[in-house]
Amino acid sequence: MTAVQGTTVDIPTADGVADAWLTHPADGGPYPAVLLFMDAFGPRPSLRAMADRLAGAGYTVLVPNVFYRSGRAPVVELPEFIAPEARPDIFRRLGPIMTSLTPDRATRDAGAYLEWLARAPQAADGPVAVTGYCMGAGLALRTAGTYPDRVAAVAGFHGGNLATEAPDSPHRVAGRLTGEAYFAHADQDPGMPAEQQQRLEAALAAAGVTHRCEVYAGAHHGYTQVDTSAYDEKAAERHWEALLDLLNRTL
Repeated sequence: MTAVQGTTVDIPTADGVADAWLTHPADGGPYPAVLLFMDAFGPRPSLRAMADRLAGAGYTVLVPNVFYRSGRAPVVELPEFIAPEARPDIFRRLGPIMTSLTPDRATRDAGAYLEWLARAPQAADGPVAVTGYCMGAGLALRTAGTYPDRVAAVAGFHGGNLATEAPDSPHRVAGRLTGEAYFAHADQDPGMPAEQQQRLEAALAAAGVTHRCEVYAGAHHGYTQVDTSAYDEKAAERHWEALLDLLNRTL
């Protein structure tokens, strides 16, 4: 694994300044860029470690705090390990913040993140990849559909509500995707039941998107997140293999 260098950066947006974690191989690059969208718990040591691992494979990785309108990360105080009994109180505080990040705000912000990466000396010229976890999977999909000329690949892991019947459901951008897509669902995830999995698959197929959707048997929502009780090492390592395969093929 290549040595990496990470730092916090500030990204101007239409609504303020988003703090973000930027990590890349220590020689400075430039390297192909990956925009990594957080889960609801946000940028924290474990998520930065995931970004660092990705950077060590030869990428420049940007992890924005998508809740920046409510403050710099961590927006709410988190325990070192997020156990089931801690979740109700955390989500009581996060709920209004999550609701305030509307699709319009999220996609407008994504444009600012992509524009910042286009100017970053550590990022190579050309298209980027976008990946996301939990709520970040939906953000990644929306970004790929809104900025198809900038996104060569999109991945999402244990995403929830990716293909609901709502008029603004993330899967409705499938027809605008031009890059390759990979989505890995947890079969123990009530937020992404079989009917939504099938709806997402059908939308991607109907749009002619090169894609692969998989279900990780026995995995729970959040299986990649090592600082939570949902972490599943086998599923997490499978995710790394799939993600790196996608990036190596498309960037």
